Amino acid sequence: MRTIYRSMEFDLFYNSLSNKIQNKIDYALNIISEIKIINSKLAKKLKNTNLYELRISIENEYRILLFTIDNESLIECNEIILLNGFIKKSTKDYKKEIHKAQQILNSLT
Repeated sequence: MRTIYRSMEFDLFYNSLSNKIQNKIDYALNIISEIKIINSKLAKKLKNTNLYELRISIENEYRILLFTIDNESLIECNEIILLNGFIKKSTKDYKKEIHKAQQILNSLT
């Protein structure tokens, strides 16, 4: 079982969402906290970073949650830190949000 920590920025994003979307996020977080091997459609490592993304599809939109782990491998990790989240509108959103997540991570360490 993995422990999930939440940054203040993640909580701001999460609290701005509807209950329906929050429930789907809670379900996905429950999966990554309980199951060792996670399908890459749900969570995957972002290239050239130490970040992972959790992809949640709702009403033809993706909610992307960026997180980091305490190990080299997602399978072997025990702790997950949720850094921030955003609604994916284009691929341009990623660079900005990855930079934001890196800043949040740096402020936590």
